[in-house]
Amino acid sequence: MLLDLDDSQLVLLDYQERLMPAMHDGAAVLAQAQRLARLARLLQVPVWASEQNPQGLGPTVAALRELVPPPAPKMEFSAAATLMARLRPPQRAAVGGNARSLPRHLQKPAAPAPGRNTLLLAGCEAHVCLLQTALELLEEEFEVWVVTDACGSRSERNRDAAFDRLAGAGVELVTTEMVGFEWLRSAEHPRFKEALALIK
Repeated sequence: MLLDLDDSQLVLLDYQERLMPAMHDGAAVLAQAQRLARLARLLQVPVWASEQNPQGLGPTVAALRELVPPPAPKMEFSAAATLMARLRPPQRAAVGGNARSLPRHLQKPAAPAPGRNTLLLAGCEAHVCLLQTALELLEEEFEVWVVTDACGSRSERNRDAAFDRLAGAGVELVTTEMVGFEWLRSAEHPRFKEALALIK
């Protein structure tokens, strides 16, 4: 199964000023997150972000903050509930009708709102906020993919344990390059050269 560009959303979790210096290989993790955000913007994939306890951990790192919409603050480790209205907007009721309209129980139900059901997650810490968010989003029946080279924890052991658990739960594990080339699918994509410059 390959990623579908038109069904994808990117969720970037908790790349914050006071957290990133403590991450194992934090500079490389942050560089991949920036690459993902730039690719998503180029290819018109919606991007969302969160911040865990921003008063304690500070805002999103400036280099990434300029590439994402204002991050949603949260105190829970999982960002699923905080971001749900953005990831799956509520359906709007049908508008229109007059006094002679059919009673509600005779009306056809509204068609489901089109949405993007594939979520690509990356963030920190992999074994806490990322893991809990991914597992809760699976319960919400999203397809969840985790971009491993854009994820960090304070130790490699915790990060790798998170990946093992996520894979066992049915999460797809990918890298930034895999995401980029699967979104493009072809060297004939109209944004191929621009995207390739970001990927490489």
